[in-house]
Amino acid sequence: MNFLDETNILVKKESTTDPNLGHDPFNSPIDFLIKYGMVNINKPQGPTSHQISDYVKQILNVKKAGHGGTLDPNVTGVLPIALENATRIIQIFLKERKEYVALMHLHKEVSNEEIKKIFEEFTGTIKQLPPIRSAVKRQERFRRIYSIDILEIEEKDVLFRMECEAGTYVRKYIHDFGLKLNTGAHMQQLVRIKTGPFNDKNWYSLHDLKDAYEEFKEGNELPLRKIIVPVEFAIINVKKVWVHDSAIDHLCHGSPLYSPGISKLSDNIQKNELVAILTLKNELIALGLSSMDSDLMLKSQRDIAIKLEKVFMPIGTYK
Repeated sequence: MNFLDETNILVKKESTTDPNLGHDPFNSPIDFLIKYGMVNINKPQGPTSHQISDYVKQILNVKKAGHGGTLDPNVTGVLPIALENATRIIQIFLKERKEYVALMHLHKEVSNEEIKKIFEEFTGTIKQLPPIRSAVKRQERFRRIYSIDILEIEEKDVLFRMECEAGTYVRKYIHDFGLKLNTGAHMQQLVRIKTGPFNDKNWYSLHDLKDAYEEFKEGNELPLRKIIVPVEFAIINVKKVWVHDSAIDHLCHGSPLYSPGISKLSDNIQKNELVAILTLKNELIALGLSSMDSDLMLKSQRDIAIKLEKVFMPIGTYK
């Protein structure tokens, strides 16, 4: 699995890692993955996102599971589920771009040219008032629509793909679209096909998960290993800092990362940016906010580089 973009990594000080401590997260023992991994569920129509998390918890017999981004009961598609110790990674998905395929039904027929014109107006930065039933304060806010791709127009039905900023309400987008078109419109169907690195190419159904777990209990772990990914998969799009083995246990105890502990880092880290701190085996140690940019991290010999927000690695993993 391509976890690193080697062209964007800056080396501060070359280092080696003890092969007897930790392990490559993409070759983790299956028992470890079950308690520290994630699954990408293709949510069916009907259950709530919370119910899907509960189903996953029951299937895998784990104590805790949490979903990354609520989908309405009638909406289907990508629903990342974090397991046990990985549940604190969920905050990453609240800010990730989302991609949907939506079926919009217009209440009157209009020309394709008119539809395309309104889509052009509804791309870029839009103003949106969240619906009455929503998890956020109901006030106008700006959201970014990165792209719209019209897949098919058949009479009053319009099938389109949308890539948008997190927190965009697609049902409201369609309602406002209908008002602008002076026809009225409503959402007939919505499928989320991407959030962060999770997409419709790597999703699995609850039935797939249950069958894989049954095979695991019978001694074949391969199907389950295919479905459960390590928590590190969730931070593929996050900028990273890799540290020397000697710094790891201090971080596990909650100490900030001082610049001498850095071995290498992503290019173009900005100050106050969320950064993942990794071992040289690519294991996630913690998430934190950068106190300086990449250039200063390379030059600094004593200052705090990252203040920790959440620690994931257990104390004692790298004694």
